[in-house]
Amino acid sequence: MPLEFLRRAVAITATVAVVLGLAACGGDDAGDDEAAVTLYSGRSENLVKPLLEKFTAQTGITVKARYGNTAQMAAQLLEEGDKSPAEVFFAQDAGALGAVNKKGLFAALPAETLNKVPQTYRSADGKWVGVSARSRVLVYNPNLVPAADLPKSVFDLTDPKWKGKIAVAPTNASFQAFVTAMTVQHGEAKTREFLAGLKANEPQIRDGNVPIVEDVDAGKIALGLVNHYYAGEIAKERGVAPDALTAKLHFFTGGDIGALVNVAGVGVLTSAAEDADVRKLVDYLLGPEAQKYFAEQTFEYPVVTGVTGPAGVPALAELTAPPVDLNDLDGLQATITLIKESGLTP
Repeated sequence: MPLEFLRRAVAITATVAVVLGLAACGGDDAGDDEAAVTLYSGRSENLVKPLLEKFTAQTGITVKARYGNTAQMAAQLLEEGDKSPAEVFFAQDAGALGAVNKKGLFAALPAETLNKVPQTYRSADGKWVGVSARSRVLVYNPNLVPAADLPKSVFDLTDPKWKGKIAVAPTNASFQAFVTAMTVQHGEAKTREFLAGLKANEPQIRDGNVPIVEDVDAGKIALGLVNHYYAGEIAKERGVAPDALTAKLHFFTGGDIGALVNVAGVGVLTSAAEDADVRKLVDYLLGPEAQKYFAEQTFEYPVVTGVTGPAGVPALAELTAPPVDLNDLDGLQATITLIKESGLTP
């Protein structure tokens, strides 16, 4: 990550961590003699905390969670290095896991843990593992854009006919991972060209996927680039089925980079390599209860076989994702620079 970004993220995270570090565990201060795991979570508290509470209720192991966005948590880990109190990093995407792993901060995971997940969704060196998968999609409002007129490729969004009609979240980890994947598959020159074309089309900038889906659903914007599961989460909050939303999901086909399948996943810090409680947490996240939780409560794709996927979307095996190795998504520094130079972020 650029030095100025790293310093800014660390400063923000340090302040937040002091306030939230113990409060995120539900206000419980685990004593030194109690079983506990310290988790840095780049996934939001409202998504992760209910699952961690289930784990604690079953095992008696307290999870001391610190929450922030994935970039902040990765920056915190890189700043703290081997002095970090973190034992597990739960990241929103493979790129952040790869960036931390590149610095040698993760320990090798046991083969029996890794083998629960297809090779596609874990690191080549066995030092991080995916726990849920998500596809990039185009969310659209059919009252503003008929399905027949949708772009065939994400690259088509640079066509002037989409000027002012698309929303993106360039500071979000999922968008950054998508841009990294584009660079891996198509090269830096074509990625710069895409970002410049997107900027020229005057996209509406949002700070995350949720406001994009909400605005598309409300008819405030025609299209948006997001992860698939946010539509399900919004529908759940409203007490309706996903297909009751006006907003619909368009899955790019033919291996288009706009259909990148990424993972949220975990890595264990080297300081906790032999910690049995940490191992129990990782294995729990890959167990049937947690995998079912991801499918039914957060609408993500389970990565362990035998668990039914989320309703209302194609099965994971039916997606035609681009042939991008998730191990290659660790170039966050270059990606953040590309996005900034395009003018999509300040």
